[in-house]
Amino acid sequence: MQSELVALHQQLDTPPTQEEIIQAIREELFTMQDVVRYCVSCFAAHHIYVGHGTDNYWDEALEIVQAVMHLQPPCDDSTLSSRLTQKERAVISRLVCMRIFARLPTPYLTHRAFFCGHEFYVDDRVIIPRSPIGELIEQGFSPYLDRSPQRVLDMCTGSGCIAIAIALHFPDAEVDAVDISPDALEVAELNIDAYGLNESVFPLQSDLFNNLPAGDKYDLIVANPPYVDASDLANMPEEYHAEPALALGSGEDGLNCAKRILAKAGDFLNDDGVLIMEVGNSAEALNDAFPLVPFHFIDLKRGGTGVFLLSAEQLRAYRDSFVQAAAEIKHEC
Repeated sequence: MQSELVALHQQLDTPPTQEEIIQAIREELFTMQDVVRYCVSCFAAHHIYVGHGTDNYWDEALEIVQAVMHLQPPCDDSTLSSRLTQKERAVISRLVCMRIFARLPTPYLTHRAFFCGHEFYVDDRVIIPRSPIGELIEQGFSPYLDRSPQRVLDMCTGSGCIAIAIALHFPDAEVDAVDISPDALEVAELNIDAYGLNESVFPLQSDLFNNLPAGDKYDLIVANPPYVDASDLANMPEEYHAEPALALGSGEDGLNCAKRILAKAGDFLNDDGVLIMEVGNSAEALNDAFPLVPFHFIDLKRGGTGVFLLSAEQLRAYRDSFVQAAAEIKHEC
């Protein structure tokens, strides 16, 4: 009895192999619910990390299956009893194995991510959309803007999701979508074309403000720059290393890009304009670097931290401190 129990425990403690996963999904499981449930078990057994659009194994598995079925979330529960075709199960089995054994984030496997209720094309040229700034966009940036912005700058646009979501919420606004990466801008252009926003969202290649016309003014600058510090970058789950390194790390304290943006943003805002920037876990380091600056960190109801607001007046008042900090950066972001 004891030896049998040991053998059973060994089976329980041994996660399924790639071959076992492929066989089970292709030959033993038939409904959407069967496959999703099995995928959840496989994800748990292999301890994958979720955080690129989902926060639990069920939603992670469901998104893979829905994408293969060409279904849009949220999925109607009645579809869970639907039988999958042999081809669908074959594709799902390969994607699930890539998710587990290559540790690729699901949006890179499905080429789709969701932000502010909109679908965006993504691949490994861009960071996967997940910014809590989405909550502010859905609220029209209330109560932080007194009027609808006419000109908006989305700094470090990546896939273009923030710029596009802003343009969809404010249809009369012009939005400049800036990124240093030509590869990222190619993805942004795909999404701009998909939403038919070529006359209102304009992708621009620039190292932050460097290539923007002097004297250009915006009502709102939204920035989601790289902000992961060296320590966090070294200890991130493997899934994050599939994303462009350029879009994650930003110096020892994670603030190289943020400091450079702070040094210039006041020059590119109208007098009543505001800067909204995300610095995530580097918020404490930001406060330490500028103890006299009254950063207003926004209380986000749906989670997420490190999003702050400064007015044009505040940016100009503390410009000297920001410029000095930017000048001390040893390596640009």
